[in-house]
Amino acid sequence: MTVTQTHQYPAHQAKAHRLPAYAVFAALLASAGLPIYIHAPKFYVDEYGVSLAALAAVLFGLRLLDVVQDPLFGRLSETLRSKRGAGVLIGTTVMALSMLGLFAIPPLLPPLLWFALMLTGVFSAFSFLTINFYAQGVIKADQLPGQGHLRLAQWRETGALLGVCAAAIAPVMLGTVMGAPFAGFAVGFAVLALAAVVMMRGEWVHNGLPASVGFRAVLGDALARRLLVIALVNAAPVAVSSTLFLFFVESRLEAAGFEGPLLLLFFLSAAIAAPVWGRLAERFGVKPVLLSAMVLAICAFAGAMTLGPGDWAVFAVICALSGATLGADLTLLPAVFATRMARISPSAAEGFGLWAFVSKFTLAFAAVTLLPALEQAGFVSGAGASSPPEALMLLTVLYAAVPCGLKVVAVLLLATTDLKET
Repeated sequence: MTVTQTHQYPAHQAKAHRLPAYAVFAALLASAGLPIYIHAPKFYVDEYGVSLAALAAVLFGLRLLDVVQDPLFGRLSETLRSKRGAGVLIGTTVMALSMLGLFAIPPLLPPLLWFALMLTGVFSAFSFLTINFYAQGVIKADQLPGQGHLRLAQWRETGALLGVCAAAIAPVMLGTVMGAPFAGFAVGFAVLALAAVVMMRGEWVHNGLPASVGFRAVLGDALARRLLVIALVNAAPVAVSSTLFLFFVESRLEAAGFEGPLLLLFFLSAAIAAPVWGRLAERFGVKPVLLSAMVLAICAFAGAMTLGPGDWAVFAVICALSGATLGADLTLLPAVFATRMARISPSAAEGFGLWAFVSKFTLAFAAVTLLPALEQAGFVSGAGASSPPEALMLLTVLYAAVPCGLKVVAVLLLATTDLKET
């Protein structure tokens, strides 16, 4: 997919097409995704003494549930497409209430069981809403001038990244002004959910929506399968680094207190870079721009291998670089996949059911493999906690070297994929 000329898209035109509403709804979904993997395990370890291995098992079990429910949610989205707005309202309510239960309400059951139940509500609603949102985006993009899928992706993914920024930093920042920062985060999430629902009212149209072609059309298409594999491999490095980020900063860099600013720098860099990558892709083509971003990510991860206690300033530069590359991953790959879905499965719900599963599976797989490995090596979470040198070395290898290897595989896959058909 290449474009030889960029197109101006004034702010008033974006407003007329209600693209800011898509950015806000994307911010809501993003707040319930990656940040939960960053905050929830550490919160339940520190607050309730739940073991890392037990939390990892729960996270992995939820992803096994997704193997069944994400495709079913895709089919449900198709069945309810004439009532998509009502379905979205119910899903948003479930997600907001589950988030309040996860962080703002003391466990009414044993903490591990409560953790599992609340996360089931959050992630199930997240899956259903994501599928509907991206499927609706395929219809929306066809109504936009120029490269509609790429333009919508710029608004949507920039909003998502800003949502991640806010969600990643909120508990840390709230911790300095209130005694229950995670409760404040959950309340703020509920307010954002209300705002997103209001702004997106009227967008869940179904008139003229083509009939579903099912999963067979998606999985039977060679390019769609290839894109799903690339998404799986390319998302894995971010899943690994996100799962271990707080532990790496606190224990390897010995920079307790810097976690919040560094997380903000990472995701803010992604948000700032996302529209830039989109414009570069419009001019030079998606594939070369995305490959360039992947190579830059490999360089950034490699730099983290050399860090030790006190190297937070160098790590800040690495956060900025790796965050910028995340902006390319989250903007360009979904746009390419959406463009392909518009050709082979215009209703898109089943396709994005598979996309949602791929995106979340990497996070769960990272948690179930990395956290028990650290615990077995003797790693102890907590500022000032003493972990053996071999555990800290393993932490560095898992945080930096593993993502490098995964990114190399993603580069090879993308380099040998012909995107012209999109």
